[in-house]
Amino acid sequence: MGSITTPFGFSSTAAEVAQGVDLTGRRAVVTGASSGLGAETARALAATGAAVTLAVRDRAAGERVAKDITASTGNHEVHVAHLDLADSASVTAFTAAWRGPLHVLVNNAGVMACPEQYTEQGWEWQFATNHLGHFALTTGLHDALAADGNARVVMVSSTGHQRSPVVWDDINFAFRPYDPWLAYGQSKTANVLFAVEATRRWAADHITANALMPGAIYTNLQRHTGGRGSGRVPAHLIKTVEQGAATSVLLATSPLLEGVGGRYFVDCNETEVVERRSGTLHGVARYAVDPDNARRLWTLSQELLAVPTRGLSAAAGCGVRRG
Repeated sequence: MGSITTPFGFSSTAAEVAQGVDLTGRRAVVTGASSGLGAETARALAATGAAVTLAVRDRAAGERVAKDITASTGNHEVHVAHLDLADSASVTAFTAAWRGPLHVLVNNAGVMACPEQYTEQGWEWQFATNHLGHFALTTGLHDALAADGNARVVMVSSTGHQRSPVVWDDINFAFRPYDPWLAYGQSKTANVLFAVEATRRWAADHITANALMPGAIYTNLQRHTGGRGSGRVPAHLIKTVEQGAATSVLLATSPLLEGVGGRYFVDCNETEVVERRSGTLHGVARYAVDPDNARRLWTLSQELLAVPTRGLSAAAGCGVRRG
């Protein structure tokens, strides 16, 4: 299959992408949906008629967003559940409490370029939150995703993945001096690799996963960087929140993505594989879509989280954008 192209682009909004899509009777979860891209993604999904759960750390903030989404869309099936991706007990509680099928999972939450910090397990904070938390969540929800078939998983990555591959021998910066941007890049590479391997492992369950770069958008994600991300993006390339959520919504809803997985998208279109940093917001590093790297990361993640193979697909042979 060739590269996926769509009628949408840089300036498209989430509402425009979702226009005409009917997800009545379908269920969606959006992590980190109490503000920013997550809230706008949830709003667009609710407008399609889907029942949407906002998975958030700050439940009060989530309730305010849910109330606003219901008011703007007329959809009363907007729910809030607590989820802290850096807390394995919280992730386990969320997956254990889920009942029934799940059709769309948007792994939107994350942290960016934060000061050096580690979980109680000794995992570097950005890798733990952006990758391991979402890995545990998604694998924990596998059976729900597989229940009705044709479920979609959306991984919000970043062009920042071009800053670093997964450094297998030093994921937790035990030997390298900690660099917040290298740590962020490594975690965002992991998001893309997850999409590659989940699509391969879960093919028999008709679950697809794709990753994306939402663009440069000023949200709470930039709270560790003075509110302006890396500060290197030209003003004309800065998107609104409504534009930034468009690619996530496209991957979650578009008929053009039916059966398509393991890809990486920018500005609502699949982007090219690059051999070195592109200097633009486009392009996906070859190491981030390498199938061998994807398999290795999956195995490593299972080992770190002690994820049991029970409940995963038979085909496998064998689970904080802020909230």
